[in-house]
Amino acid sequence: MSDILKVAMPKGRIYKKASKLFREAGLDIPVDVDDTRKLVIEVPEAGMEFIMAKPVDVPTYVEYGVADIGIVGKDVLLEENRDVYELLNLGIAQCRMSVIGLPDWTPGIQQRVATKYPRIASQYFREQGQQVEVIKLNGSIELAPLIGLADRIVDLVETGQTLRENGLVEMTGILDITSRLIANRVSYRMKNGRIQALCDALQQVIPSPNEISAGNLQGSSSGKRIRGTDYDL
Repeated sequence: MSDILKVAMPKGRIYKKASKLFREAGLDIPVDVDDTRKLVIEVPEAGMEFIMAKPVDVPTYVEYGVADIGIVGKDVLLEENRDVYELLNLGIAQCRMSVIGLPDWTPGIQQRVATKYPRIASQYFREQGQQVEVIKLNGSIELAPLIGLADRIVDLVETGQTLRENGLVEMTGILDITSRLIANRVSYRMKNGRIQALCDALQQVIPSPNEISAGNLQGSSSGKRIRGTDYDL
């Protein structure tokens, strides 16, 4: 069992795309787990065990070693600031993080920004030389400018449909987001053969940087340690 890779993986859209990528790489991974309530799914034929987690918790499970590797969006990786290795840009679950507001917004004396990502937002506006009050919200971020809680929001945008339906517009892009393969530091040493073999197999099937179209987000070199919110990681 010591050679089993424990993988922290979000359910839903990311799992579907990641499991498809794993199967293309030659691993026998279940197609869909949404019809089960199991939180730990053993896949002995692939030598893996999946820990079905909330996306925001994946880096925590990996940092503390209950999962050897995990799949997580770059947004969560930067916001959570966990001490892990980033191995691959998988090029899936593409979206962008943007500053969003009402079309008639103009700068005021006191500016407030609502977001699920206070760490990223604070650093971004600080680098822009803008003094803003950042308000942490956990859901329905688009509501904040509509009811006057905040002047603008920082959130993820995929198709922009939700913004259009609520009369909001993208003002500025902050960074492009894709899902990343991360690893626990100790696991990366102790199970290096298994992890590197997985990376090699995935590299054969992940989109090229041009296909990912992620601007400043290129595939990370193997074993790169990340902390903080430097956008060019």
